Amino acid sequence: MKEIILILLLQLVYVPVLTLRTLLLVKGMSTYASVFGFLEALIYVFGLSLVFSGDQSTAAMVVYAVGFGVGILIGSYVENRLAIGFTTFIVNLDNKNEELIARLRQEGFGVTVFEGEGRDSVRYQLEILTKRNREVELFRLIEEYDARAFIISYEPRKFKGGFLLKSLKKQKVKKNAVTPEGSSPTSPHP
Repeated sequence: MKEIILILLLQLVYVPVLTLRTLLLVKGMSTYASVFGFLEALIYVFGLSLVFSGDQSTAAMVVYAVGFGVGILIGSYVENRLAIGFTTFIVNLDNKNEELIARLRQEGFGVTVFEGEGRDSVRYQLEILTKRNREVELFRLIEEYDARAFIISYEPRKFKGGFLLKSLKKQKVKKNAVTPEGSSPTSPHP
């Protein structure tokens, strides 16, 4: 019985580690991915050796498979909570919703507005790049101001420059610029 519980626990750890390793690899964070890969292989070999040692009971194999399935749920939950990376939203509007645009900018979202020709009229498109952990907030704001908006989101792999990177660099500088006394040093440059 202890062996069966251990197999289940190993699977509940193994699959989230596998999920995170895959995510990190896709995001180009190969150093972290290799650490998770090491842990994944170690857990996998240990768990599999438990399943195939001794009498190789059907219960042990079923628990192994159930643990894998539940581990996928846990791994996807952890991945969604971590929300590593960025998302680009393309928002199509029937009219140029100045209130929405102003509110998004006020909340710290970089918004680029395009005007285009739709089938029946002029349409407006907002392009917004944001950190994944702000996706829900962004979606809620858009819904609040324009429930009919057509929204597409995707994850960019690489980007350079722009509003978001400037604001991230400013945040990083602010964190690093605090002196031991708690005050910010004055910069010699304007």
